[in-house]
Amino acid sequence: MSDYHPETLAIRTQTERSLHQEHSAPVYLTSSFVFDTSEEMRASFAEEKKRNIYSRYTNPNCAELVKKICLMEGAAQGVTFATGMSAIFSTFAALLDSGDHILSARAIFGNTHTLFTKYLPKWNISHTYFDGTKLDDLASKVQSNTKVIYVESPTNPAIDVIDLQALADFSKKHNLIFIVDNCFATPYLQQPIRFGADVVIHSATKLLDGQGRTMGGIAVGSYELIDKIYRFARVTGPALSPFNAWTISKSLETISVRVDRHCKNALELATHLENQPQIKKVRYPFLPSHPQYALAQKQMKAGGSIVTIELDGGLQKGRDFLNTIKMCSLTANLGDTRTIVSHPASTTHSKLSSAERDEVGISDGLIRISVGLEHIEDIKNDIIQALEN
Repeated sequence: MSDYHPETLAIRTQTERSLHQEHSAPVYLTSSFVFDTSEEMRASFAEEKKRNIYSRYTNPNCAELVKKICLMEGAAQGVTFATGMSAIFSTFAALLDSGDHILSARAIFGNTHTLFTKYLPKWNISHTYFDGTKLDDLASKVQSNTKVIYVESPTNPAIDVIDLQALADFSKKHNLIFIVDNCFATPYLQQPIRFGADVVIHSATKLLDGQGRTMGGIAVGSYELIDKIYRFARVTGPALSPFNAWTISKSLETISVRVDRHCKNALELATHLENQPQIKKVRYPFLPSHPQYALAQKQMKAGGSIVTIELDGGLQKGRDFLNTIKMCSLTANLGDTRTIVSHPASTTHSKLSSAERDEVGISDGLIRISVGLEHIEDIKNDIIQALEN
């Protein structure tokens, strides 16, 4: 099965058919699974027999989703979660011990920053940030207790692209676990494990579902690391519901055609906006003007769905821009069929100080555009009229 292209794997990977011989996988809405004998039940709980026991542990719909992502990412094993943030927290909680240290790229999702600064310190887990686009002095930041390197690429929301191969080589040299949040790229556009990542995390809420309907998360990687994450999740319970797993798995059947259209629209919008006098700067990984354009082309099949623009006028200008949008949605999600505009400085990254936002390229006038699947002229017209008004 792994010989097929990612588009085919996303469509043809399915859970085993039931006696009814259904063509499309059913939803297994059950909390638990029955046993024929007490011995079978004992052997299953003793992990001598691999089978479904309880949907907090695993479920056929979750297993199908895991298999699809593993095949697309090139991972050995995976585990699903109720949300992307539960996948991120569970991964760190499972792999780190009290006293450990995280080396993290500075440009990360706002809630991940809060996890590092407010909650992990409760368990004596510390972190140090580095500039993901400047790796020359990274060795100086490694401590005797450093255990993990963590990055997003492309980053949220500044759309920096980080050299995954360089970080993988660095991680191996220093015996560190290399974890990549691949949410913005999806396994269709980028496979970090191919460059040497140990664990890859997704918020399935975004492009994997792609229609703003449901939430989910997934972590994939080696058998050894994923087994630790799975056992933590099995006990603590951040389980993905079977229905959500089924929804996301069905969405993966269209990921290639959806993401191709997202990328086509995003590149056309970014190119068009570069010529607008009201905009100080446009960022998109596959624009030649992007500072990591060559690296993006090396690591990614296309540039993804996110475009950022920078406006003069600070926070108020950013809010005014959102208030003049007519068609596009103002919401916290991204990777939807519908184009979404947001103002990170006053929303998703508002808990960062102004200095912290500046360090990761989030100016007060930065606008994040999650480019949807509408006709590109309608998207362009809405953005342009908002700029002009």
